Amino acid sequence: MNRKTLFNDGWEFAKSGLNLDFSDVNSLNFKPVDIPHDWLIYNTLDLYENSIGWYRKTFTVESKSEHILLYFEGVYMDSSLYVNGHFAGEWKYGYSSFEHDITDFLKEGNNEIILKVVHQSPNSRWYSGAGIYRNVWLKTRGSSYIETDGIYITARHTGNRWETEVDTEYNIKADVYISHRIIRDNKIIASSKELVKAEKNRGVNTQRLYVENPLLWSPDEPNLYKLVTQMELVKKDCDGNETVECIECITQNIGFRAINMDPDKGLILNGKKMKLNGVCEHHDLGALGAAFNKAALRRRFKLLKEMGVNAIRTAHNMPAPELMELADEMGFLVLSEAFDMWERPKTTYDYARFFKDWAYKDVRSWVRRDRNHPCLLMWSIGNEIYDTHADERGQEITRMLMNYVKEFDPKGNAPVTIASNYMPWENAQKCADILKIAGYNYAENLYHKHHEEHPDWVIYGSETSSVVQSRGVYHFPFEKSILSDEDEQCSALGNSTVSWGAKSAEACIIAERDTPFSLGQFLWTGFDYIGEPTPYHTKNSYFGQLDTATFKKDSFYIYQAAWTDYRTNPMVHIFPYWDFNKGQMIDVRVCSNAPRIELQLNGVTVGTHDIDYKQGKDFVGWWKIPYEEGELRAIAYDENGNIIATDVKRTFKDAKRICLKPDKEVLIADGRDLIFVEITVADENGIEVENANNRVFVKVTGAGRLVGLDNGDSTDFDQYKGLSRRLFNGKLMAIIAATLEPGSIIVEVTSKGLEGSRLELQAIPAGGRIEGVSANERNKEMPCVMGSFDEIPVRRIELISKSGQVLNPDNMEIIVEARLYPENTSYREVEWSAVNDAGIKSNIVEVQPMGLKAKVTALGDGEFRIRCTSKNGTGRTKLISQLEFKAEGLGTVYKNPYEFISAGLYDYSRGEIGSGNEKGIATGREGETWVGFENIDFGTDGSDTITIPIFTVTSEPFGFQIWEGIPYKEGSTLLADAVYHKESIWNVYQEETYKLSKTLRGITSVCFVFNRKVHLKGFVFERKNRAFDRNMASNCDRIYGDNYEINGGFVEGIGNNVSLEFNNMDFGDRGISRIIISGRSPIDNTIHIRFRGGQGESKQLVEFKKSDEYTERVFELDRVTGRQNVTFLFLPGTNFDFAWFKFE
Repeated sequence: MNRKTLFNDGWEFAKSGLNLDFSDVNSLNFKPVDIPHDWLIYNTLDLYENSIGWYRKTFTVESKSEHILLYFEGVYMDSSLYVNGHFAGEWKYGYSSFEHDITDFLKEGNNEIILKVVHQSPNSRWYSGAGIYRNVWLKTRGSSYIETDGIYITARHTGNRWETEVDTEYNIKADVYISHRIIRDNKIIASSKELVKAEKNRGVNTQRLYVENPLLWSPDEPNLYKLVTQMELVKKDCDGNETVECIECITQNIGFRAINMDPDKGLILNGKKMKLNGVCEHHDLGALGAAFNKAALRRRFKLLKEMGVNAIRTAHNMPAPELMELADEMGFLVLSEAFDMWERPKTTYDYARFFKDWAYKDVRSWVRRDRNHPCLLMWSIGNEIYDTHADERGQEITRMLMNYVKEFDPKGNAPVTIASNYMPWENAQKCADILKIAGYNYAENLYHKHHEEHPDWVIYGSETSSVVQSRGVYHFPFEKSILSDEDEQCSALGNSTVSWGAKSAEACIIAERDTPFSLGQFLWTGFDYIGEPTPYHTKNSYFGQLDTATFKKDSFYIYQAAWTDYRTNPMVHIFPYWDFNKGQMIDVRVCSNAPRIELQLNGVTVGTHDIDYKQGKDFVGWWKIPYEEGELRAIAYDENGNIIATDVKRTFKDAKRICLKPDKEVLIADGRDLIFVEITVADENGIEVENANNRVFVKVTGAGRLVGLDNGDSTDFDQYKGLSRRLFNGKLMAIIAATLEPGSIIVEVTSKGLEGSRLELQAIPAGGRIEGVSANERNKEMPCVMGSFDEIPVRRIELISKSGQVLNPDNMEIIVEARLYPENTSYREVEWSAVNDAGIKSNIVEVQPMGLKAKVTALGDGEFRIRCTSKNGTGRTKLISQLEFKAEGLGTVYKNPYEFISAGLYDYSRGEIGSGNEKGIATGREGETWVGFENIDFGTDGSDTITIPIFTVTSEPFGFQIWEGIPYKEGSTLLADAVYHKESIWNVYQEETYKLSKTLRGITSVCFVFNRKVHLKGFVFERKNRAFDRNMASNCDRIYGDNYEINGGFVEGIGNNVSLEFNNMDFGDRGISRIIISGRSPIDNTIHIRFRGGQGESKQLVEFKKSDEYTERVFELDRVTGRQNVTFLFLPGTNFDFAWFKFE
């Protein structure tokens, strides 16, 4: 009988550099490994290592079948197969499934397989993992068989009668019967059977089955049926009696659903309008890396269902087969995507190297494998493909890929689409017009315009949101957009937004609600994923509504509130937690799917908020509350005033004991099942400590294995595969895997200074023989990266100001004290600073650190925050505490252009401005953007040279302007028509220096004018040392006397007792010994030059002879050094026109 057997057991693995040849493979040290496997996930410090993975397996062939094949669901990437030393095939793409016929390379007895997998970085914009990261199957078949993925199912209906058409590709050498049965609940609903004669060895058999009034499939009710296809070999004995032998049986899920995508009405499923409440998902599974595990994905899907998600976009590659199976079963529509690049690469070693030769094979594999799934919604042929924007070749490839898909899905089980961030431009629109179903990445503003211009297009949000957040981290105040901060975290309040993404979660919800013709949207992303840690250079992304450890962020509840029904699943959620500095102003937000909410503090109502998801815009209640200890309580009411849900946040103390919460208590001993154990800590009153960061140690014994530890912290590089990690904001996830033996599983978790916890779980027999699985790998002790194993980290820094929080002329200095919790922390060093609301260094206050105290001196008027931080045993800031202060009655403090000025300090703007990385700003994609900075004090030295760090997403040159004053306004000066042109490096600012048309002096303003999207980090000016510069006479710091007239840069008609003062001329150690003076002298004039410095005063004389025109004269001087105030003195009887001077 033709068989397909799981082939994951018995593999060994070794790793080498990129230059090792196959002939030297036996020099490597191979060790047993479990498949699926990702060799990069074992070292968080080198997740993109250049290396070759070598997989080896020996197996026995007792008698050769006519055909033996190896089927790989996914190998990342560029793999080559060797059987008994012979090259047997290759496959380039890391995401498509493939098989190799190895029949001709086998022998009876022992056979050796070696798979070479090349990982050369960078080959992806995110973490790809590397290795045989999906299942492997051994297929044996005789001379008659059904082709791989050769069954093609389509279902159409007329009224309540559904016709299921089944095409079966066959290859036969004898007569066979091909039969189909549709089964539900062990009952045959419909069946058909046909004899296929062996007149043609290859062909397609088409049969039709009919079902009356089937239960329909939808995300809310994912009703499934089984389609069982059999091939039976017809045999006749010597007497002509016919018998049949089943030689192949394939079972797959099918569903009955009618999908209509209408350009005006949007998505119609089974006759009912619906919206896609979707998320984009990369393929890694957090601590498990890219190694696929169905139990892990099932759990993730369950969490997404709880959030109200009904659709998945497999960004940006073909998914594991089990993803499609789970989507069928659990009720998710799937936008299945193939490529992140075509012919034009995004990284050096990505798939673009292979696209021309391999795209057809990959599309064939992709479409044939997944075309029968009821969850299938659309085929996406690419994401943010630059080829579609660059030239007409993009349209050619669009047609080519569309035709490839239609070749293997000719009956249109799903239409072809593309996800594009180039939709504002013509070439991408031409590609969209070919497909007619257009996915927009971050371009909701174009929906209505394009709907009018292209009424035949189906429009949807293929990628939206990109609001970044770190679970349990809150950067106040909420009304201030704070993209980045020194803790390298993003604010879960919802005020960390990237320049290209949505302004808030609520904005995404409203944009979809107000475009009824849109199919819906796919948020970027459901879960955080490893890689792309915008806006930082840490480990994993911040985009998800759940983190890599699968813990929910606050945004999870905002979407849940909008996407679920309070009548069936009432909910309310408060954030943040409730443990801050006394008097600190805290933004408290409450979301709910109910129509009304109330917030109470210590039993007293703070406020109520009405929510209208159909027409309103304020979906989340928001209150500013000075912090005091106690209890926050949110209450949700239905339309009749009945309480339907509550949520509570209480003040907590230091942790006292560890708590363990498994997602289930029994797993199946099949080597693959998982239990996720949530590790938290509680204080002496049993209240969960939501900002705890204790280091814990996890020990698993018995019939289970510890296979991953993850806390979701992008800045934490402790190993996923170790035995110890810190909690991150109160949580750590331990992943427990089954072995192949049933029995008790003991989980023990300890932490220094805390009461430990012990949990007993059970592994039950799998039932039947388990084939093709190994279950040997488990976490082991690994070096500590964050802090030390013997540590008690700082959980909280309490700030106390006994002198209040207002500074003025009568109270210009105060002392702020920091108290560390727990008191016995291992790390007592702190750092002090003063920042504004955006977390940018403030110039209106001076902070003098004094250990756990700081003296704060006000310099000028304004509001600021005193910040105390801890690195918590690491090299970077991990904990921030801050308290608001105000200074008044002290006057204005000016910006210093000779120290870096962050772009986030801008005073005025025109056009679209967004948050940029590293306290910078991002300008608008379209139209003109101004960014202005006022009250810059260039002093007397001045500057005509500016250095600007800029980040752009493309490498094309672009121009921008630098102005003094308000652009285009009378009295303002265009300082530079500048051009920036550097090779773009993602998320990296690169500096460029520009010379200005004039020297800026004194107090003035600067404005930048852009006409395209850029990220501006800020700027710094180079101070001119006017002691050695040419100085116009009128640029003096002070002029006084009887007779003179200022004419532009000149001072003319100088008469009796006129003095021109130039202060702080720094001649340094090298000094000066002569002066050049440009002037016009109707008579002989004596000019007195006085130098007054730290060593006293000196005076030198120069004689400027008569000249009718402006003339330059050189005069020798006695050497002068150091910093001097220089005065030019003109005594009675003078008649002189002074143009400029220069010391040398």
